[in-house]
Amino acid sequence: MVVKRLSVGWTSALIYTSAALAAAGLFLAATAWRDYGWVARMGGTGWVFLLTMIILMPTVTPWVRKRLEG
Repeated sequence: MVVKRLSVGWTSALIYTSAALAAAGLFLAATAWRDYGWVARMGGTGWVFLLTMIILMPTVTPWVRKRLEG
C-alpha cells in the first residue's frame, strides 16, 4: 500500500482548522456555565473560530512548509 504524502497546504489547513475548532469549542464550553443566550453563545463561537483562523493561517503554513520540506 502506497501512502501519499499530504501537501503543505492540506496539512497546514488541517492543523489550523482543527486548532480553530478546538478554540471555538472551548469558548462554547466556557460560556455554558454563564447566563448567556444561545444567540450570544453562537455568535461569540463563530467570531472565535473566524478570528483564530485569521491569526493561525499565515503563521502555521510557513511552519509546516519548513518542517515538511526540510
